[in-house]
Amino acid sequence: MNIISAQQVKELRERSGAGMMECKKALVENKGDLDTAMEWLRKSGLAKADKKSSRIAAEGRIVSAQKGGKATLVEINCETDFVAKDASFLKFCNTIADIALRSDISDIQTLKAAPYPDGGSVEEAAKALIATIGEKIDVRRLAYVEPAGGTIGSYIHNGRIGVLVALTRGSEELAKGIAMHVAAMNPQYLRSDDVPADFIAKEKEIALSQMSEKDKAKPAEILEKIITGKIKKIVSEITLLGQVYVLDTNVSVGDALKKEAAKILSVERLVVGEGIEKAEEDFAAEVMKQAGLA
Repeated sequence: MNIISAQQVKELRERSGAGMMECKKALVENKGDLDTAMEWLRKSGLAKADKKSSRIAAEGRIVSAQKGGKATLVEINCETDFVAKDASFLKFCNTIADIALRSDISDIQTLKAAPYPDGGSVEEAAKALIATIGEKIDVRRLAYVEPAGGTIGSYIHNGRIGVLVALTRGSEELAKGIAMHVAAMNPQYLRSDDVPADFIAKEKEIALSQMSEKDKAKPAEILEKIITGKIKKIVSEITLLGQVYVLDTNVSVGDALKKEAAKILSVERLVVGEGIEKAEEDFAAEVMKQAGLA
């Protein structure tokens, strides 16, 4: 019978991130061999991941990485807010963002197939992490920008909203400021020309229906000016260039760009769990799950 030392368990825990009992079991099953025990843990993690693949993972983190004229955002999901704050999960998230940036990866499937530093692919590493975390982990979305000679601004709000803004010119301060604006205001469109014609037509119809009979009786050209003014205000509220700039409410975002002769090349905004139908679960049930009592 092989006697497993505390030092062996400690070393395997440091290498794998798995729990103490799982590490001890892996060492016992593999006669104290660290390498084969590590492989056993990884395979065990993959099996657990398959069982959890149908579960909803709508929590998690948005992480970013930026260097040398390029930047990336990655959304990585888990099942609970507890795990979203876990040190091993956060380390995994930051590693994924670095991989995406370093390898110039612009689509999620390529990122999942990319090599992970500890061996295997990113997707395999995500599955192996389940052995430690005990929840479904999903590397879900990716945004990548690399403007030729442009300026990049990035902003992450509480790990839940991430924005990348690429400008043709302008300062890094302006680019980051606009990224903060996009995070806060979430404009639907970039400029007025991007607003669909059917939206404008519908808003005109609504504006007309809300007018008093007295206003409706005014000459057609005056009536058109009133409605046009209402529509212009609505459009400015839903377009990035038309919105009042949150860092300087005396100007619009478009005006702030003009001051530095800058133009927006692209805007990327990711929100944790966006588009995922999240199951309602009370706080007590979440605690029970984390304690292994559910």
